[in-house]
Amino acid sequence: MKKISLSFLFFVLAKFVFAQSADSVYVFSYFVGNGEDGLHLAYSEDGFTWNSVRERSFLKPELSSDKLMRDPCIIRGKDGFFHMVWTVSWTQKGLGYASSTDLIHWSEQTYIPVMEHESGARNTWAPEITYDPENEEYMIYWATTITGMFPETQVQEDNAYNHRMYYVTTKDFKSFSDTKLLYDPGFNCIDATVVSYLGRWIMFLKDETRIPPQKNLKVAFSDRLTGPFGPASAPITGDYWAEGPTAINIDGYWMVYFDKYTQHRYGAIRSKDLKNWDDISDEVIFPKGIRHGTVFKISHGELDKLLANP
Repeated sequence: MKKISLSFLFFVLAKFVFAQSADSVYVFSYFVGNGEDGLHLAYSEDGFTWNSVRERSFLKPELSSDKLMRDPCIIRGKDGFFHMVWTVSWTQKGLGYASSTDLIHWSEQTYIPVMEHESGARNTWAPEITYDPENEEYMIYWATTITGMFPETQVQEDNAYNHRMYYVTTKDFKSFSDTKLLYDPGFNCIDATVVSYLGRWIMFLKDETRIPPQKNLKVAFSDRLTGPFGPASAPITGDYWAEGPTAINIDGYWMVYFDKYTQHRYGAIRSKDLKNWDDISDEVIFPKGIRHGTVFKISHGELDKLLANP
């Protein structure tokens, strides 16, 4: 049998990777209003111009007495399923979860009681999922205020909200590890999102400090998904209030999209080195009313099926 050269294998692999990249389109999961309407999706070919897939939502919230679906985070898992978590309530001690094969038909919505064991927990906000290929498990993480914790950064002007990031791990979204502290940067923080790059983990997060006001995005790094993460950087966003970051690498640039919530619009910054950032908010176009969500990739064929379900 004829031997296959190593160079030929690399050539085939490169063509496969290119084909996969060329066939991909960007999708953004988001909510509108207070989240009572459920899951919305937008798409983009270039990461700059985003169009709503359809006006009505793809999934109506059913969990908690509030029945909200805020901050929907979706990733494609190792199993090929789309896995989603979201904020079910302003005051609930757990989060929502559902899965799908096509982003159209979803599993039963389940409640994951990640902070129910903490009597002083006041909330579970903006959960996200990141997959750890080394340990073949998912990390779900979110922001919670626990009454009495971290008093050095608690202020009454924030109604005594004083968040830190917490997490659980899971392999199947049925059984979960004990809840642990993920990140205490020394300030009130929410809205973390973690991505991998060159063997390290990058956390983008919001500094929620009100006095003196920060309300900006920062970045921290770790060698392990579950930490420890190093000190938070200086602000990477400008002189405006920003929250809900989500990040993806497009053509060698790190793009971070976020909610300029006091301006009622979406913004974006980008960087090649994760140190120097350019504000490109005037170059991105998002659907009206879009709120905190996540960006991920699907194939054009998958997008066609979404667009065929008005």
